[in-house]
Amino acid sequence: MMQTKLRLGLVFPGGGCEADFYRFERDTGEAVRVYFAQARYGAVEGADHHPDALRETARVDWIVQAAHRLSQVPLDAVVWACTSGSFINGRRFAEEQARGIAAATGVPATSTSLAFAAAAHALSARKVSLLATYPQDTVAFFTSFLAEYGITVENSRSLGFDSGWISSGFDGDALLRAAEQAMAPGTQALLIPDTALPTLGVIDALEKRLGLPVLSANAVTLWHGMRTGGQVVPVSGLGTLLADFAEMPAA
Repeated sequence: MMQTKLRLGLVFPGGGCEADFYRFERDTGEAVRVYFAQARYGAVEGADHHPDALRETARVDWIVQAAHRLSQVPLDAVVWACTSGSFINGRRFAEEQARGIAAATGVPATSTSLAFAAAAHALSARKVSLLATYPQDTVAFFTSFLAEYGITVENSRSLGFDSGWISSGFDGDALLRAAEQAMAPGTQALLIPDTALPTLGVIDALEKRLGLPVLSANAVTLWHGMRTGGQVVPVSGLGTLLADFAEMPAA
């Protein structure tokens, strides 16, 4: 077992995909440790992927309240591990959100949406395809967010799930089929948002089938969390990003 090098605090709404993060921790030989805190989240008639619900989920005070529960751990970085709760109000808000979390906790911070932008740029992926669990009106907010970073969505597919709990039960075989249907010719990566969606176990298979990098919410969350914490530990078997992009300067 390797000595722990990096401690990441992951603040997330709901749950359902913790196994992805524990798998990553195991595959690093515990060189990276992850610590969870659950934040409050909004819902409109039980739908937490509704834009109005997400604007509540995005509240910095709720996120900080959860992050403070990790105060007994000497963290290297905190990640707001929620894609939709970080893109819903656009780029400026997402960046202010991360700064607010860092200021309140005294720990460098980022979010899953900021991680998507950073990862796409790291891979020089400016034209992408998108497979999103969210309803179409929520997908439009992510497309606009990416455009603010110069990333164009050439094609998107919405699975129409109105809750992260539905996403957490979507199996790998169905994900492989849906990913193929989301692809557009000439794109440089496939993006799969939603940290509730299990992806780390199928990223390698997806990349082999599609012939290009796949950036999932959980992969970019871990990668950018490590960068924000100052050191990226490479891990094979979990996709191109986590295996091959460890030597970039810290964000």
